[in-house]
Amino acid sequence: MALLKDWPWERIGNYKYFLMLPLVIRLLHATYWVGSDKDNWSFHILLICAMRYLQHMCWMSFSRLYCLVKSYQVQSCGTEFDQVDREFHFDNYIIFQALVATIAHECHLPGFKNLPLWNATGVLYLVVFHMGATESLYYWVHRALHSEAFWQYHSKHHASTTPEPSTSGTHTLLEEILQSGMMALPIVGAGAMGGSSVSLLYIYILAFDFLKQMGHCNCEFVPMWAFKLFPPMKYLLYTPSYHSLHHADCNSNFCLFMPIYDYLGGTVNKRMRSLYLSLRKGNEIAVPDFVFLAHIIDIMSCLHVSFVDRTLASVPFAPRWFLWLQWPFVLPFMFALWIWGRTFVAYEYMLRRLHAQTWVVPRYGFHYFLPFGKERINELIESAILDADVLGVKVISLAALNKNEALNGGGLLFVNKHKDLRVRVVHGNTLTAAVILYELPKSVSEVFLTGATSKLGRAIALYLCKKNVRVLMLTSSRERYESILEEAPADCRQNLIRVTKYQAGKNCKTWIIGKWTTARDQSWAPTGTHFHQFVIPPVEELRKDCTYGKLAGMRLPKDIKGLRTCEYTFGRGVVAACHAGGLLHALERWEHHEVGSINVDRIDVVWEAALKHGITPTWEDSN
Repeated sequence: MALLKDWPWERIGNYKYFLMLPLVIRLLHATYWVGSDKDNWSFHILLICAMRYLQHMCWMSFSRLYCLVKSYQVQSCGTEFDQVDREFHFDNYIIFQALVATIAHECHLPGFKNLPLWNATGVLYLVVFHMGATESLYYWVHRALHSEAFWQYHSKHHASTTPEPSTSGTHTLLEEILQSGMMALPIVGAGAMGGSSVSLLYIYILAFDFLKQMGHCNCEFVPMWAFKLFPPMKYLLYTPSYHSLHHADCNSNFCLFMPIYDYLGGTVNKRMRSLYLSLRKGNEIAVPDFVFLAHIIDIMSCLHVSFVDRTLASVPFAPRWFLWLQWPFVLPFMFALWIWGRTFVAYEYMLRRLHAQTWVVPRYGFHYFLPFGKERINELIESAILDADVLGVKVISLAALNKNEALNGGGLLFVNKHKDLRVRVVHGNTLTAAVILYELPKSVSEVFLTGATSKLGRAIALYLCKKNVRVLMLTSSRERYESILEEAPADCRQNLIRVTKYQAGKNCKTWIIGKWTTARDQSWAPTGTHFHQFVIPPVEELRKDCTYGKLAGMRLPKDIKGLRTCEYTFGRGVVAACHAGGLLHALERWEHHEVGSINVDRIDVVWEAALKHGITPTWEDSN
């Protein structure tokens, strides 16, 4: 192991945040036990740390909001899970600098004791020391880190060829010691000249982070008129495209924020101006072949999207305790989206063989069941379909509640209304049914089916009865049951049995859950029952003596590029079966709409096509 390469708290993982606990205790002690601390240094350190985290979150949200950055993206290929994992502890520098600042204050270093709130002269000193000392020193240290002797300390930062704001903080311990030392030069220098102030610390630290994260945001948003209005700016401030060339070509563009040092050192990349001009003219946006129209499930899961928290988005969703702390702040946004929300685009990933995007209808799960919201939701979905049609999208697939039978008949409403649609509207439930059916043991002879008269329940019941499997169909509607019974072949109808109570499944060990079930409902299942399910959200796993299947999901092929977000509760590389069904529709170039009732005769066809393309069921992973 190289000296000063690993962080001292590397082995304790997230427990590293307890290193900040003494600061919290000191703040409470100074405030409530011994009276107000004159410097209140602990308060300032903690507040600066909080502001740094908040600023980072804003940059991350901006860089991942595809609807904002799509025209000016520097690198079109998205980040992947390995980069998210590699940059998980990007905030080590915040903890390190907080600890160093605390030590500096305790040692009474210049610029860290008895500070006034504001000192205008100190800002001038700060700028001079930064431009003259920090920038020049950083340039030469950075070049040294690219030498063979020190590359092992810097290679982790360059492993991210598509930089994101988190990349700016991904350093080894040695890098951070050097960078923190260079950051301290202007602060100590201004203090030695009598120019320190509390506001100067806030301004410099937050501005330093701002510029670092700006350079790594992968979006060239700096307008051309800024350089025309002030030509020397090209020597004084770098741009995201300028810094991206350093990640593409490690032998150029070494500056911190000021390109003048690259000009003086002869290390300016020759592509710098042409890349900037081409990006500012706007990228040509490739029209995706396939779009998945998703929706938000609930308030907690809306925090799982990649432009809110990329780390949470990279793992399967779970209602973690700290998410509840954010609930009061998210609630107002829910009502704002409810009232003023329009369909917006959130870029998710790109496939090697086909461009794919996810569009989001900004509605929460319970909205779909409010009678007065039905018309508005359908308007949003219809608008998205028509937009996709105009753009030239080949297939648009509807997520679970966007194709609700009571809402729009599984998408049939839109196809009937717009007969000349070029885009194919797909609910993808044929593949969902296939996943559930092929997961059943071949020896199964009887199943207990809830949600039996739903779109999926009907297809499952008809398919199984043809296979001579006895289906106990739980439904209160005799009319809908009889309608399904008439669709079944005459010699198979005896396999479809209508039941009206959960007690009817007390002797059946294979339950297929298509509607929400309570603890009392589940209690009727015998010991050893396996619960298959196709209900959103998934049922609670309440029985310790039974096993529970996951939602119907499919693992995408390994050659996918740019995948960085987990879809709801599914693992990495896994999407809902209906999502995969829409993707399959595009890959196979099928020309029909897949709306309304499921064509039972196509279940096996769709299943074989999915396997052919390397789209496999998740239950194979455990085999």
